[in-house]
Amino acid sequence: MNVKLLSLALCLGALSPVLHAAQNLESDSRKNGDAVVAVFEPVRQVLQTSSAVMRDGRKDIAYGTVVSADGYILTKASEINGVGSLGVIIEATKYEARVIATDPVWDVALVKVEAQGLQPVVYSTITDVPQGTWVVANGATSLTRRRALAGIISAKAREIPAGGGAALGVVMKEKSKVAEVDSVNDRSGAHEAGIQKGDILMAIDGKKISKSEDIMAALKDKKAGSTVKVTLRRNGKEETLDVRLAVRGDLYEEERTRNDEMSGEYSRRRTGFPRVIQHDILGRKDSVGGPLLDLDGKCVGMNIARADRAQSFAIPAPDLKALAEKMIKDASK
Repeated sequence: MNVKLLSLALCLGALSPVLHAAQNLESDSRKNGDAVVAVFEPVRQVLQTSSAVMRDGRKDIAYGTVVSADGYILTKASEINGVGSLGVIIEATKYEARVIATDPVWDVALVKVEAQGLQPVVYSTITDVPQGTWVVANGATSLTRRRALAGIISAKAREIPAGGGAALGVVMKEKSKVAEVDSVNDRSGAHEAGIQKGDILMAIDGKKISKSEDIMAALKDKKAGSTVKVTLRRNGKEETLDVRLAVRGDLYEEERTRNDEMSGEYSRRRTGFPRVIQHDILGRKDSVGGPLLDLDGKCVGMNIARADRAQSFAIPAPDLKALAEKMIKDASK
């Protein structure tokens, strides 16, 4: 090594600790610094055009996923349930929105705005997104600009069973010698089917019911969102009704665990999904419903639940695509 190279090497060696220190990023900068945000700008542009902000008046309540150029949007049904005047912002344009249909199995609502030329998401063709894959979703938003949050796929795709199991949505009368309905939850399939206080339940899908415990046994292997045939007696006459099963935790307040209390706000409906992918983006309760994108801007899913501090769930792209096509087709009949 000649003298000049040796001098340069010694000089770099002396400066390297300084250079390394200058290259370190504070923790916040690693997640939200300008350099990090800039990396995801092309994907953020997709969020800008292909996600929607769902609003109740002036309050943001959820996100939506644009699935057609002529104004169809999917969002999380339970987050917009009961909203009287539903509004939507796509890019910077405000629209009035109508709920066209809901799918209780996936907790998804199909919403329509009067628009043309929207930019729908492009679905990824990957069936199972590998663990560790970078993904991007909506973070905080303003009236005109979506912001991106990044994370990784943190678990294999799987079913999330209904918390507390599937339920009819009825409370049975205590100390009764028969399975007599004492009350009906007004958000339940039992209410939709017309079950009333005082009805005597006789059978569920052909299984005899004579006491409250028999109902739990009859529903043990049933899935939320499926339909069962309930035979009951009312005013001395028997009849059979089709009843949609709900997630028990959707109808009745769940007991909060210590982990829940430490996790901040989470989605009211966070269980009972046929199949989800899980990621670790630190979103919020009102940041579900929007698309989950890969680094190419392809839609790998739709965020459907903020489960706790470390888990967010998304409907996988193949299931989401099939659901969107079915709901739009049914709406067009």
